[in-house]
Amino acid sequence: MKTRDAISLISKIKESSNRFIVSEMTKHGVQDIATSHGDIIYALYNRPKMTMAEIAKKIGKDKSTVTALVDKLVRMGYVIKERSDEDTRVVHVALTSKGEDLKPVFEKISQNLLNVFYADITETEKEELLRILMKIHSNF
Repeated sequence: MKTRDAISLISKIKESSNRFIVSEMTKHGVQDIATSHGDIIYALYNRPKMTMAEIAKKIGKDKSTVTALVDKLVRMGYVIKERSDEDTRVVHVALTSKGEDLKPVFEKISQNLLNVFYADITETEKEELLRILMKIHSNF
């Protein structure tokens, strides 16, 4: 396979998975957030309080983009921002109860996505795919 073909295929997989996620969110009545907002909410399920810098690193976006996304999530009531008591330059982000309420929906969507992603793929192929993806990631 040519390198350009592989890059094109990776791009198509990302687009397809994003469409799948949006479709699943719509099925579950979640229509006001984009997948990039979902990345932030999902990150906060794993760590209930994060700084903007930590979120940016976790989801692979720059801090200014994260700030804009978080501000929208604040306006929609999914997260709150709090200044650090130790350093007022640091802003922590945490989920509200409305954000926490999405957890079962996100878990279901995540499981459905994995089921589609790994359909007809053996455990050996999964391990090999993960090994190769980790290798590619470490190249960057």
